[in-house]
Amino acid sequence: MKILGIDPGYAILGYGIIEMKGNHYSVCSYGSLTTSASMDMPDRLKHLYTQLMEVIREHEPDEASIEELFFNTNVKTAILVGQARGVAILACANSGLEISEYTPLQIKQGLVGYGRAEKKQIQSMVKTILHLKEVPKPDDTADALAAAICHGHSVGFNNKLRNVR
Repeated sequence: MKILGIDPGYAILGYGIIEMKGNHYSVCSYGSLTTSASMDMPDRLKHLYTQLMEVIREHEPDEASIEELFFNTNVKTAILVGQARGVAILACANSGLEISEYTPLQIKQGLVGYGRAEKKQIQSMVKTILHLKEVPKPDDTADALAAAICHGHSVGFNNKLRNVR
């Protein structure tokens, strides 16, 4: 199964595509989609949508995992990130992907076993699980890969539960 992980943002949207075979993961692709601060917001959103659709067409993932919005004190930023997140969900839905959403706490718990893990711990686990030589950069790509791995763990766990019944 190919899983597309997305770390939403309007300046940088991280994505990562992994393949899961049993309990083994391998990385297919990862990167970031960026927009310029000089662009109007509608143009930024359109650019993110178009580029994400191209990633989906090129790699043909089976499912998507999107990080839920972590609300911080800056309401304006949260709204703008929420708009970019909506565009990412729309691109996945229009591509026929099943979409799962995970909070940052769930992703940390799924990778490290501790919901308050530091960013460096998450990055280290992404590197280890995917057998990478380096931590993916920028951070948004590592976060997207973490979301994909979290979903893989969740799917694998649910399959194990079904087999036990």
